Amino acid sequence: MSVWRQRRAIALLPVMVTVVVPAFLLSQSGSELGPWPLAAVGVVLVALGLALVIWTATLFARIGKGTLAPWDPTARLVVAGPYRHVRNPMISGVLAVLLGEAALFGSLPLLVWFGAVFALNAIYFPLVEEPGLRERFGDDYERYRANVPRWLPRLRPWEP
Repeated sequence: MSVWRQRRAIALLPVMVTVVVPAFLLSQSGSELGPWPLAAVGVVLVALGLALVIWTATLFARIGKGTLAPWDPTARLVVAGPYRHVRNPMISGVLAVLLGEAALFGSLPLLVWFGAVFALNAIYFPLVEEPGLRERFGDDYERYRANVPRWLPRLRPWEP
């Protein structure tokens, strides 16, 4: 697994969604910080979301031998770390970053962008991603899907 493959996938997906588009939206609507309590919550959400994205991308590279990009997927099913609690922790991390940015800047356009990203993923995963995972990983994925929720994490980690 090359570092270049990982960086390219990260630059093209999470960075575009959490940095480039939000920067554009803020440039069009103003970028003042929101009130301090809301901004503080925003900073925490961004930090937690970023940590989750980094953790999950690392698991994809180390365990899955692939990237987060649909055109360069993992060769092995990743069922470790946060993937034992929820099937889409990377998207959860991205959504936490977006929600944090909306709070940090008190920005309605960023909140709408958060909603759009969630809606797109809520459509994409069951229609495209999950059928592809079923095809690639078969019964292993079916067992995983039956035991780990798509969006709301389990409190106890699933033991495969």
